[in-house]
Amino acid sequence: MRRNTIFTLTYVLGAMLALAPPVLAAGAAVTYQVDGQAYEGFFIAPSTDAPLVLLIHDWDGLGDYEIKRAQMLADAGYAVFAADLFGAGVRPAAIEERRRLTGALYQDREKMRRLMNGTLKAAEAQGVGITNAVAMGYCFGGTAVLELARSGAELKGFVSFHGGLDTPKGQSYANTRGHILVLHGTADASVSMESFAALAKEMESAGVGHEMITYSGAPHAFTVFGTEAYRKDADEKSWDRFLAFLTDRLG
Repeated sequence: MRRNTIFTLTYVLGAMLALAPPVLAAGAAVTYQVDGQAYEGFFIAPSTDAPLVLLIHDWDGLGDYEIKRAQMLADAGYAVFAADLFGAGVRPAAIEERRRLTGALYQDREKMRRLMNGTLKAAEAQGVGITNAVAMGYCFGGTAVLELARSGAELKGFVSFHGGLDTPKGQSYANTRGHILVLHGTADASVSMESFAALAKEMESAGVGHEMITYSGAPHAFTVFGTEAYRKDADEKSWDRFLAFLTDRLG
């Protein structure tokens, strides 16, 4: 009888493990659906109870850069779901196509929000919690993360690396729930220091907890490895501040 009981328990445990989403320490592509369209993100998790970081890509789509950053975060102990806001297989190389794809989402902010919320659901389907989470993004992704913050998403924090900072007409930070961290280059020719200051005033007026840092000599896209814009000092300082922010917000 005892042998049968042990066999039954072993069988049940094995079945439960087989049904549970795997922990993907090495990372893998994940296809998911939003509004009937297929998207392909990237998921990596060092453990089932790791806090979640939602990572939003730059205007060239989810690629090697975002996957590298996701792996760095996993090494630091975080689960990461890197979103795809363009569609499975859509990774634009031409500047004109990048402008078209990002421009379409800038014109349809509700769709942008649905895509990010759909990504959170896809992350949850992998077996990680989405309440103890922070969203972060680069350039276009930083702009999208601030859009998510204004939507009232119930995340612990929102982080923009050299993202667009202007608030669309008719929007505000009145519904923002999490703390905001903005990491910006003082020499950014695409996003002015006037926009930086205006955002600081807007969030202060709305009572939103925030921290905003600029790095001297850092141009737009200063964190992107292997480019003319890359600035090692600003990249490393901003990354260290980001990791400290994750510790503060996620524990």
